[in-house]
Amino acid sequence: MKRLFDLLGSSLLIVFLFPLMVIIGGLIFVRMGSPILFKQMRPGLNEKPFFIYKFRTMIDERDKEGNMIPEELRITRLGYFLRKYSLDELPQLFNVWTGKLSFVGPRPLLMEYLPLYTKEQARRHEVKPGITGWAQVNGRNLLSWEEKFRLDVWYVDHQSLRLDLKIMFLTIKKVVIKEGISAVDHSSMEDFKGSGDASM
Repeated sequence: MKRLFDLLGSSLLIVFLFPLMVIIGGLIFVRMGSPILFKQMRPGLNEKPFFIYKFRTMIDERDKEGNMIPEELRITRLGYFLRKYSLDELPQLFNVWTGKLSFVGPRPLLMEYLPLYTKEQARRHEVKPGITGWAQVNGRNLLSWEEKFRLDVWYVDHQSLRLDLKIMFLTIKKVVIKEGISAVDHSSMEDFKGSGDASM
């Protein structure tokens, strides 16, 4: 049922939102050049890697030594707008359509985080990752990593169609009121460094 819902929902949204995605892609090309999409490998169900797609929100500007300047200086005004209203996430509808993502599930993080998880935290990969999840509607980037992972595992143990519908409703509500978009004083979360003993 969940896969059917994802397939039908993503198909309808892709058709309905395709003109908007074309406009956003054109604006990114004019303001930031190519590439239009940000592509990165992430761990999916059972930690199987896949490529996730988002609209590009930052420029690739470097300092005199060739090092990338801080993220908060690279994000453009257009990029901030896209993040503010979660429009940068729209290309992930194609990830849902192909079955790599679900509408609801723990957010797919970086591949390099995999060896840093405790055994309990790693359980977040027992279900398909999602565009939004229980952690995103309960604080998003305002939560610590440990708090987010506890919420992810809670979702794994309590997932249901009713809960998914609740999460999707709360996600729309939070996007509208622009709540929890960024961690305090940061344009995004700081890197996860581990929670102690990863064998726990």
